[in-house]
Amino acid sequence: MKKLRIPMVGGIACLAALAPVQVHAQDDTEALMAMGVDGLRGEIQTRYDRGLALSLDDTVVSADDNRFMWANEAKVQCGIALGFLKSSTKDRSSVSKCVLAARLMDVVSVPVVVSPPAPAPVPRSTICDNQVAGMVFFEFDSAEVPASASETLAFVRENAEPCGWTSISAVGHTDRSGSDNYNQRLSEDRAEAVANFLASMGIDRSMVSTSAVGETAPRVPTEDGVRNLQNRRVEITAK
Repeated sequence: MKKLRIPMVGGIACLAALAPVQVHAQDDTEALMAMGVDGLRGEIQTRYDRGLALSLDDTVVSADDNRFMWANEAKVQCGIALGFLKSSTKDRSSVSKCVLAARLMDVVSVPVVVSPPAPAPVPRSTICDNQVAGMVFFEFDSAEVPASASETLAFVRENAEPCGWTSISAVGHTDRSGSDNYNQRLSEDRAEAVANFLASMGIDRSMVSTSAVGETAPRVPTEDGVRNLQNRRVEITAK
C-alpha cells in the first residue's frame, strides 16, 4: 500500500492539491493586511512562535506527514514578514506565505490507500472443453488401475478446479474377448476403480459418476473374441 503525499517544489510553489486551503489562507491574508502594523505584528508573531514550537516537537519531527516541513516554512516566511514590519512595512507576499504555512503545519494528512490492481483473469484453457478429459487403459481381464494411468488421472485432478468442473463421468469398456455378461461386470469394476482412484487423489467422490457399457462401444472395431488394448478402457469426461 502507498501513501499519496503532496508534491512540493520550492516550499509553497506546488499546492494544486490544496486549493480549498489556499482560498481560506487568502481570506486570512486580506483580513491581516487590513489590520494596523501592531495588530499584524502580533498575528504574525503568534504564527512564528507556533511554527518554532512545532519544529522542535519530537512527535512532529518523527511523524509520517508534512507538518515538520510546514512548521519550518512558517518560521521562515513569518520571520521575513516580521523583518518587514520592523520598518512598518506590510509585505503581502511574506504575510500570505506565512499564513498558508501556518495553516498547513497543523494539518495531519490522512493516508490515501491505493489498492493494488486486480489480477488479470486467467484465460480458460482449451483443455477444459475437450470432449474426453482422460482415458485409462487396462490389462487383459483386469480392473486394477495401472501405474501408467497416474499421469492421466493427475491431469484430471489438477484441472478440475481451474476448469470449474463440477461433474466427472467414468465410463467403463472392455474388448470383445469374453461373454457379454462378464464384460459388462468387468467394465463396471473398471469404472468404479477409476472413480475411487480419483477420490484418493483429492477429487470429491460425489462429483464422479460411473457407468459401463461392456463390449458394446469398442474404440477399435474387432471381431468377437479379439483382445484389444484400445478397447479395454475407462473414458473420463468432465463438465
